[in-house]
Amino acid sequence: MAWERKISRTVRVRNEQTIGQLARLLSVISEAGGGLGDIHLLTETSRHVVRDIVIYADSLEQMENILEAIRAIPGSKVMDVRDEVLELHQKGKIAVRARYPVDSLATLRRVYTPGVAEVCLKIARDPSLARLYTSTSHMVAIVTDGTAVLGLGDIGPLAGMPVMEGKAMLMETLVGLSGVPILLDTRDPDRIVETVAAIAPTFAAIQLEDISAPRCFDIEERLQQRLDIPVMHDDQHGTAVVTTAALMVASRQTGVYLSVAKIGQIGLGAAGFATARMLMRLTGNPVWGADLNPEALKRLEKAGGRPSTLREIMANCDIVIATTGAAGLIQPEMVRRGQIILALSNPNPEIDPETALAQGALFAADGKSVNNLLGFPGIFRGAVDAHAPRITHEMLLAAAQTIANLTPPGELVPNPLDKKVHLAVARAVAQKAIDQGLARAEYVPYVEE
Repeated sequence: MAWERKISRTVRVRNEQTIGQLARLLSVISEAGGGLGDIHLLTETSRHVVRDIVIYADSLEQMENILEAIRAIPGSKVMDVRDEVLELHQKGKIAVRARYPVDSLATLRRVYTPGVAEVCLKIARDPSLARLYTSTSHMVAIVTDGTAVLGLGDIGPLAGMPVMEGKAMLMETLVGLSGVPILLDTRDPDRIVETVAAIAPTFAAIQLEDISAPRCFDIEERLQQRLDIPVMHDDQHGTAVVTTAALMVASRQTGVYLSVAKIGQIGLGAAGFATARMLMRLTGNPVWGADLNPEALKRLEKAGGRPSTLREIMANCDIVIATTGAAGLIQPEMVRRGQIILALSNPNPEIDPETALAQGALFAADGKSVNNLLGFPGIFRGAVDAHAPRITHEMLLAAAQTIANLTPPGELVPNPLDKKVHLAVARAVAQKAIDQGLARAEYVPYVEE
């Protein structure tokens, strides 16, 4: 997930109604290193103007310095400072709501006792009817152990809950799936597999989230072998899909074709290794890979890749993808003229795109553009609607191709909040499942209610 570690505060400021007062205020914020967001005029009189100003800073200390600088301006008074991010998260961001109002005894008897017993018996006689008569048809478990949350690392499952809620919100908003966060208070792969397998009857699919490498590879593989519903680790495949889509677009824009280009992947964690595997299966060529962990290099070699080093990749590869989390890892002098460079670590990339371009790169972008939000909602919607037992490489590739095809001219990827893109991805994934003979039910495309 693309993520910027910025501090934001909404500051309510009362300024004297004098010429230049607002300009002085904004200048002080800028000089203190702050960034500006929305500015809303609240009240205006002959003597004072009250505004809410959104201010961004790189740290809490810098934010405090900005606020002190504002307080020191003659004619300006800080009336309130709010953290709207925390306010938005109070009491959580999701809830379970009834689809029908229970406003009479007649309705109660239909949705609960005694009417519900008839539905239970039907499902007991034919378990496939659960897909028709229960919410399992649109429920997706979003499972984490909290060991690889954003760029924060191992902060535990409870601290990862806000991310899980956000995933659930996006799933429901964009494609109508009901994501249910599942926090697992264990790091033991065996216990994770057993627990998820035990709760699987509740769900149409399992999304693994923020589980650290290399454990995530084994957990995903074992669960998919054991269950007959789709299991996907989003940090691997969601990122790989969107990165591949971005490369398809960059290839069209530059004429550096994926089928013949030498591709290097710097960083072979969950996202990097999955991206390398997808590109190798797409092109049929080995991806050069670099990582500090010898086991990661062995894993790449076993998958058909070419173990390498950072300097070898920068010296030889036409396309370079970096997912290391190490800001500034790629030195400007390493850039070779004509390269495509995707430095995807957030909040700070391995090399700033402007720096790479100035050094002769043909194309460069960072992780702000390559957001796996473009992948996972539609992938799961399509797999669930086709009632596919698993998500295949071909289904993921269909998602990547659809995202690339729907990218507007001059952009690297589409707007991640464009519902039409997500529904197109869902249709492409479902159709590929049908083509592969994996669909176990008549496909009915999701239509927003």
